[in-house]
Amino acid sequence: MSEDLSEQQRSGDQQAPEAPPQVRDTLWLITLSPTIWAVHFLLCYVATAVWCAKVAGRSGELGDIRLAIGVLTLVALAGIALTGWRGWRKHSFGHATAPHDFDTPADRHRFLGFSTLLLSGLSFVATIFVALSVVFIRSCA
Repeated sequence: MSEDLSEQQRSGDQQAPEAPPQVRDTLWLITLSPTIWAVHFLLCYVATAVWCAKVAGRSGELGDIRLAIGVLTLVALAGIALTGWRGWRKHSFGHATAPHDFDTPADRHRFLGFSTLLLSGLSFVATIFVALSVVFIRSCA
């Protein structure tokens, strides 16, 4: 057994382990990107409503709130991109190809990573669409 292992190490033909690094996969990572988008959506629209009601008035300009929404959007996009990157890392674990439809721990790990990656892409686009509203709408009216 040890001879086989040392022979594999010398030849450089080592295979990645088939079991994922975690003992148990959870669904928390898959929900993170949509949660970031939802919080971004809520904060942008509440901040704009308060700005228009208390600061600028009914027909006032959006002004400084546009900058705040821009910064909030960059922070949200960075969080979503990081979550998508983690999903990509889970999806590309091992050497198996898609679809990940076998009932093995490694395929479940890859499937959750792929789902996280896709939801991150959708959340990224949705966050951009929320931020575009202050680009095209310049006043509270």
